[in-house]
Amino acid sequence: MPSSLEIFIQYLDLSQTQIKSFLSQPLAECLKSPELKQQLQSLDTYLLKETLPTAASVLAERLPPFYHWLHDELGVKRVPDSPAHATKWVIGFVNNQESLTRLVDLHRPVPRPALERSIPYLVGMFEGVENERVRQEWQKAIAALCLVLAVAAREADRGTRIA
Repeated sequence: MPSSLEIFIQYLDLSQTQIKSFLSQPLAECLKSPELKQQLQSLDTYLLKETLPTAASVLAERLPPFYHWLHDELGVKRVPDSPAHATKWVIGFVNNQESLTRLVDLHRPVPRPALERSIPYLVGMFEGVENERVRQEWQKAIAALCLVLAVAAREADRGTRIA
């Protein structure tokens, strides 16, 4: 399974140096960065909105085993009992109804190692989507959202080590 860094390099239009820079900076700085804004603005939101039923179907099928893996293998204590919240959040984000800061707040309890190990799995959920353009756009969208989560988790780790 590829690392989260390899996933970001593969699915985002960012260099390894840029990604490492993101991962070492505070979340507020990352969210203000022109590079991240460009990544998010480059998403084909029309295509994502048009294919929300596909994404919802993928998430409904693939999230329950993922949640089981998070809980049983990685020891994450609070795991959703259904994929409904994730699907609703993704739809809300694509429709500009949910914010990145809300995404971060929802995932703060997830330990950084578990979060980073889950990124390849999350992006890989869309591997079975037959339409290449749809598959790639959803993988890019999920990778971009996961990058923000990884930045926040690393920032929290740095704060914990200092305290």
